[in-house]
Amino acid sequence: MISRRTLIGSLAAGTGGLLLSGCNRINANPQLRSVLQSAEGLTMRAQRLIADRTALAREFDAADLSPVFRANGTRQPAGAAYEAHRMAGFADWRLVVDGLVARPQSLSLAQVRAMPRRTQITRHDCVEGWSAIGQWTGVPLKLLLDAAGLRSSARYLIFHCADRYGQADYYESIDLIDAFHPQTILAWGLNGQPLPVGNGAPLRLRVERQLGYKHAKYVQRIEAVDSLAGQGRGKGGYWEDYHDYAWYAGI
Repeated sequence: MISRRTLIGSLAAGTGGLLLSGCNRINANPQLRSVLQSAEGLTMRAQRLIADRTALAREFDAADLSPVFRANGTRQPAGAAYEAHRMAGFADWRLVVDGLVARPQSLSLAQVRAMPRRTQITRHDCVEGWSAIGQWTGVPLKLLLDAAGLRSSARYLIFHCADRYGQADYYESIDLIDAFHPQTILAWGLNGQPLPVGNGAPLRLRVERQLGYKHAKYVQRIEAVDSLAGQGRGKGGYWEDYHDYAWYAGI
């Protein structure tokens, strides 16, 4: 009997996996893009229908930790500003939570780390074809949102990051269902140590029921919005905007 998670994973593979592994071919084939984008919507609706919205991603034991947790995407943001933060141990890094909130926040890394934390050992599935198991520690995103007070018109969160690809600022987004998931955290630690630069220091998103490219690194601002249309090219993230990646990458 096929399990609920296996079915969901298969649906995700049909959209996210195929879509992400063949970007150049997809970009050259509008009909294929259309089919896959339609399948993306089916995947999201199927997971929302079949799965409990609070169902947890599998968590592992310390014995399962990967010897090396590879870096995905940017290894270090370019520019003097990030380098200055790195050299200072991110003492002056600020996390802004704004947009459609009642109480905009501007928090130091020390303040974020002082908030109640969650530690979880989960598997990161990268669209490049590799996986790794790591122990992540950070603040549940729900606590940051509760402190800021989301307005009723908020529908999505945009994560603005310190890195750039070409001329584009890097960003990602999720909806509020994933934002309030108990395993969605803003992580500051990996395997019992401060988050390494290659893995997104000082703060990265962990949204454990989505593929790795949704886990934005170098997060410096979380913006609550009612629509994704006003950011970038309106598709919800850098890879979605410029390479036709699926916005919803649920697994």
